[in-house]
Amino acid sequence: MREDKDRLNDILSAIENIERYSVKGREVFESDELVQIWMVHYLQIIGEAARSTSIALKESYSSIPWESIIGFRSLVVHEYFRIDLGVVWGIVTCDLPELKAEIEGMLKTLS
Repeated sequence: MREDKDRLNDILSAIENIERYSVKGREVFESDELVQIWMVHYLQIIGEAARSTSIALKESYSSIPWESIIGFRSLVVHEYFRIDLGVVWGIVTCDLPELKAEIEGMLKTLS
């Protein structure tokens, strides 16, 4: 069974994969369907990893919007055609940098 630390590393790795293409800018994101799918896929991985973390971890780090992350994963998986690319880009550019910093801090604490 995978532990919380493994799931946090999954989140961090997914964020880093998203960053590989987000640095190319919004224009590339909006014009390249493969980049869109890439980012949505890794957001799904982040949501799945968040969903699989323990309740204790989520309670210890309640500043992270676990339910929103998990909820977006549910949207991606079950209602794919409702995905708003503007929302995806907002998550990538506004939310992920902060989440990355928090996950890195959590991993340092757990090590």
